[in-house]
Amino acid sequence: MAEDMTTDRPRRAENPEVAGLLLAAGGGRRLGGRPKALLEHRGRPLIEHAVRSLRNGGCGPLHVVLGAAAEEVRARADLTGCAVSVNPGWEEGMGSSLRLGLAALAATDADAALVLLVDQPGIGAEAVARVRLAYRSRTSLAAASYGGERSHPVLFGADRWTDIAEAAVGDQGARSYLREHRDAITLVECSDVAEAYDIDTSRDLRHLE
Repeated sequence: MAEDMTTDRPRRAENPEVAGLLLAAGGGRRLGGRPKALLEHRGRPLIEHAVRSLRNGGCGPLHVVLGAAAEEVRARADLTGCAVSVNPGWEEGMGSSLRLGLAALAATDADAALVLLVDQPGIGAEAVARVRLAYRSRTSLAAASYGGERSHPVLFGADRWTDIAEAAVGDQGARSYLREHRDAITLVECSDVAEAYDIDTSRDLRHLE
């Protein structure tokens, strides 16, 4: 059973602390084993762009979960100001990284976690800021939508973390939890400021500059 991540900390509605949680552990299996965090975009590792989106979108503290080639990512990417966890079980899928990230944030004062994936460079600070503003309480559940279709980033109020972690298995991440609680999700339209494509295959590399 997952660790209980609820706390007795004050509920801050006016000035919530929304942590940024970046999942960056993937090994890029369909990219020939090239870790996604280290793909080059605008002259820098892709992970730096995702960190900047979270920071400029108003999130803090920032927590990054690494996995594949973690030491190389640490050496090559500027992760200044980020707490970093390394997921030894990253090959199990995104669920294990999400569980690790939420467990780390449970030791902070964060009221919510805004989750972003490293392989979505079309999602920038504007989309992050919009979803962050959907926070209402520690039970908040919100997600960016694109033409009405739910995608990332996703915001999880802290009182939901334990249940989300229990449901995060394999490569599903929070997908099953979000399906079961779809009526509670606040969708935030972001198609005018972002694109939610993934960098999964060599064909997707055309999105990188």
